[in-house]
Amino acid sequence: MFDHIKFGVSDYAASKAFFVNALAPLGVVAISEGLPSYGIELCAKGDVSLCLFQTHEKPAHLHLAFTAANRSEVDAFYRAALASGAKDNGPPGLRPQYSGKYYAAFVIGPDGHNIEAVCHEPEAKP
Repeated sequence: MFDHIKFGVSDYAASKAFFVNALAPLGVVAISEGLPSYGIELCAKGDVSLCLFQTHEKPAHLHLAFTAANRSEVDAFYRAALASGAKDNGPPGLRPQYSGKYYAAFVIGPDGHNIEAVCHEPEAKP
């Protein structure tokens, strides 16, 4: 649906490290980077990208939800995000209030943004 999303962050180095590490389990990698005022572009499979840049403005909090291919990726995102300094905002698990298959984890990133990884697939059979 989106081509890219770009938003400002208050501590570029901390936010860059957080997003690069937390989103790595979802297949997200840096595809370009300039000066902090220009920022970094992160992308997974496809053409949609997430871009962040250094700013002194106070952006409103965002809720960003990233697609995970399976529940294991949601779990790995959560562990990587916490290891990168995120705060827990909801551990991995089903969210039946959204749908019977909505498996997600939520963390608060360096700028207070609610970052989510979500899988809409049923649990894999052993």
